[in-house]
Amino acid sequence: MAKKSDVPFDLREYFAKVRGGITKEYRKKQIIFSQGSPADAVLYIEKGKVKLTVLSTRGKEAVVGILGAGDFFGEGSLAGQPLRMATATSMTECSILRAQKETMIRMLHNERDLSELFMSYLLSRNTRIEEDLVDQLFNSSEKRLARILLLLTRFGKEGQTELVVPRISQETLAEMVGTTRSRVSFFMNRFRKLGFIDYNGGLEVHSSLLGIVLHD
Repeated sequence: MAKKSDVPFDLREYFAKVRGGITKEYRKKQIIFSQGSPADAVLYIEKGKVKLTVLSTRGKEAVVGILGAGDFFGEGSLAGQPLRMATATSMTECSILRAQKETMIRMLHNERDLSELFMSYLLSRNTRIEEDLVDQLFNSSEKRLARILLLLTRFGKEGQTELVVPRISQETLAEMVGTTRSRVSFFMNRFRKLGFIDYNGGLEVHSSLLGIVLHD
């Protein structure tokens, strides 16, 4: 049996080799796909941040996810989802790799490294969803906000070097936490006074904020 290579799997290089996908550049605040549009492709973020939002029948919008480089999205198409369940919007300038549903299925069958990469992502995302549920059921708004800030900085992710949150409004944070903007503002001021965060041309999150998450 051939020894597995230690070289990281290059998704873009593989897609180019088999002509399985295309990379598209998006401007900030550009819609990538809309809720209700055909679910016909899987997307992979090479660079940038993407926000997923859902609009209810009553017109209420909720943020259901913030994704960054190395994340897949739109994978529901592989499970037979006919229409997009959410709207994906670029939060920053983005480079996004897109593979049509049929192409992605074929490549997952043919390329072991791609299959392992995709499965690893799905498992980590499933774990994140379970943690989010527990967070909503048992934790305070303050603790949920601290956890979301750390997640937005990709805290603890391999290769991550900066704890800087992408530009995001307090209204959006409030939607993600499930509280009001005034409560988010109160907690953010408290975090700043305690030295957990700083505003230096952007929101910097210090690893000491983890104490809020771990504190019972």
